[in-house]
Amino acid sequence: MANGRHVHKRRRSVVLLVLVAAIVGIGLLSAGAAYAAMRYEHAHADRIMPGVTIEGVDVSGMARDEAIEAVRAAAHAELTRPLTVTVGHDHWTVSPATLGQRAAVSHAISRAFRAGQDLGTLDRAWHRLRGDALGVSVPLDVSQSGTGVADFASMIAKRTYVAPVDASIGITPSQEDITMVHAQPGAKLDAARAKSAIQTALAAGRTHVALHTATVQPKVTDDGLGHTIVVRLTENRLYLYDGFSVVRSFSVATAKPGFTTPTGVWRIYDKKKNPTWYNPAQDGWGADLPAVIPGGPGNPMGPRAIYITAPGLIRIHGTTDDASIGRYASHGCIRMHNTEVEQLYPQVDVGDHVVIVGARPASAAYWSVPPASDI
Repeated sequence: MANGRHVHKRRRSVVLLVLVAAIVGIGLLSAGAAYAAMRYEHAHADRIMPGVTIEGVDVSGMARDEAIEAVRAAAHAELTRPLTVTVGHDHWTVSPATLGQRAAVSHAISRAFRAGQDLGTLDRAWHRLRGDALGVSVPLDVSQSGTGVADFASMIAKRTYVAPVDASIGITPSQEDITMVHAQPGAKLDAARAKSAIQTALAAGRTHVALHTATVQPKVTDDGLGHTIVVRLTENRLYLYDGFSVVRSFSVATAKPGFTTPTGVWRIYDKKKNPTWYNPAQDGWGADLPAVIPGGPGNPMGPRAIYITAPGLIRIHGTTDDASIGRYASHGCIRMHNTEVEQLYPQVDVGDHVVIVGARPASAAYWSVPPASDI
């Protein structure tokens, strides 16, 4: 019995030794595998894991320089993609790059290198050895640098702006006759909305964006033109227009030889009843007249005066010299019969235009143009 027990103990010891040796062997094998995997992973750490793309570009197994070159080529193609912007019949072609967009290539490459870092060393080595794809897609961030889009939108807004045209009665370049300008709407592009639309098109990768202008209405329409005074020096006649139609005309006196009633487009800036007359030429033609004559009978400007912006203190006013009407007889002002200036006075307002056209004949004298009948 004693010998039997001894043999049994020896057998158990042998089995135990075998098991211990097996376990130690497995441990040594695992340690060796881990060490080999670590060395393999370390040797390939300068390469991106398999199955990694950047904005659709497969960078699997690439070193940093290779990946940068590949992604930059793709980014260049995207950033130089033409974008055509149209406004009506006008168009401009630009690219994301010319508008200041830049791709963060280096940042995307760094993210690609970090792909798989959550795996253990053995798993990463296994993926590399077998070429198992991680299935990681890294976006390529595109940022806007500077004010390229805003500047581009502002440029288009300026190029496409059409100023509205107010209705008016003007004067020809020769100042011999009037021109009638009818109201026309303008067009304006909202630069802020244009900028937003262009940015949206860039973000969506579109190749075309259509922008639209808004109509700008004129401040003065044909129907709202109101009254305009037209003085024709060749006729010594004043015409009152309502819009583009003559509603009344009057005989007037304008500048005699040696003086000027200035042609041009002027405005009424003041109106006075029974105006005070201030002698404008005390050292000249008014030397024998008082410095000031108050309003009332005997005032050289009569009962009404309409002040206009023409140089030389030009006014449309009545007169104490009724016989001068219809002739070249004033010192530059436009004289009217007293009763008629009273009729004209309430029909015009401060701000209304006064257009003086034509020229007194070179040989015109005091009596050159006789009065004509009124309309």
